[in-house]
Amino acid sequence: MKRYCFALDLQDDPALIAEYRRYHQPDAIWPEVMQRIRSGGVLSEEIYLAGNRLFMILHTTDEFSLEEKRAADNLSPEMRKWEELMWKYQKPLPQAKAGEKWILMEKIFEAK
Repeated sequence: MKRYCFALDLQDDPALIAEYRRYHQPDAIWPEVMQRIRSGGVLSEEIYLAGNRLFMILHTTDEFSLEEKRAADNLSPEMRKWEELMWKYQKPLPQAKAGEKWILMEKIFEAK
């Protein structure tokens, strides 16, 4: 199993953050988005919030390809609509490249 960790910020607006949280309730996420999340080897996805900072964890199969997943999601009209809607709430981290949302984090420590 592989694990990917990402970070992204939300707009620093309590009303927008509350709205973003509502969109991520189990009964509010679009079914097509849930299908895309579960496709291509994603076993689970979790998003955590601290203030306006988001942290996402993907657990995937060993065969999973992040590049293939991104390409497939870009081909999905529903995912493009969802991502466009989410830009209302999200803002890139300062180090993000133009158009980049979630930044892949580097693991720097693990205690076993």
